[in-house]
Amino acid sequence: MYKNKKKKHVSYSKWGYIFMLPFFLVYSFFSLGPLLSTFYYSVFENYMSGLNTIGPNFVGFENYVKLFTEGDLLKYTQNTLIMWALGFIPQILVSLLLAAWFTNSRLKLRGSGFFKTVIYMPNLIMASAFSMLIFTLFSNNGPVNMLLQQAGITTESIHFLSSTAGSRGLIALMNFLMWFGNTTILLMAGMMGIDPSLFEAAEVDGATPFQVFQRITMPLLRPILAYVAVTSLIGGLQMFDVPQILTNGKGGPDRTTMTLIMYLNNHLYSKNYGMAGALSVILFIITGALSLVVFYFISKQRKN
Repeated sequence: MYKNKKKKHVSYSKWGYIFMLPFFLVYSFFSLGPLLSTFYYSVFENYMSGLNTIGPNFVGFENYVKLFTEGDLLKYTQNTLIMWALGFIPQILVSLLLAAWFTNSRLKLRGSGFFKTVIYMPNLIMASAFSMLIFTLFSNNGPVNMLLQQAGITTESIHFLSSTAGSRGLIALMNFLMWFGNTTILLMAGMMGIDPSLFEAAEVDGATPFQVFQRITMPLLRPILAYVAVTSLIGGLQMFDVPQILTNGKGGPDRTTMTLIMYLNNHLYSKNYGMAGALSVILFIITGALSLVVFYFISKQRKN
């Protein structure tokens, strides 16, 4: 008689956990650890007074209270969101238009590869170099003012960086120019992933190009739009290099271009580590909350 031998069950699930282990180790060491230590230092009083170091003394949530009562946290949050929105709205509109053109086979655009490279090139330029270029172009005696005066549009130089609208507009313009190429490439990838038979069926049914874009392209593109919106929002809240260089770190005029990260940098520069830690935690909470709101809003539209 032959004995019924049970086949040994081989589980490969452990290999998945083994391959994920390096990521969690690196994340814990470089991200989770610093995040927890930042929260730890945020509840301590720790700053420099002259040559003397005050603290670290445990003060609880006193640093958080000072940020909301004594500082201009809400003003700087508003500045950051306004400049992000001024750059992101035209960025997403122009990127959608370009992506629709480049992926439309009926247009048969020539040299599309060249134009794709050109629109992505500003993303490769360092923000410091880009800021100095914009500062030179729009200075009081710069080329832009000279052209406007020679064309008879203005009689005097326009002080772009001395007005709230001008300085915010230039920062938004720089963010738009630096990132719309990257957004275009992402949206193009999403559009090329849509089944072409859907567009063919819509054309057979007599749908106009606008109706195809509205009823087919946009609903299927929402996952990519959610990713672009969330990552852009995170980058916008971390806006630092462009306004820092363009306004010489002062956030002028009248601190209307001072961002949250510039405010954080001022605390770190003055070695007020307790307030800097509290501001970092608040920035983390604001970023997480707004990202969830944007993601939920886009996902809800997708389900509807």
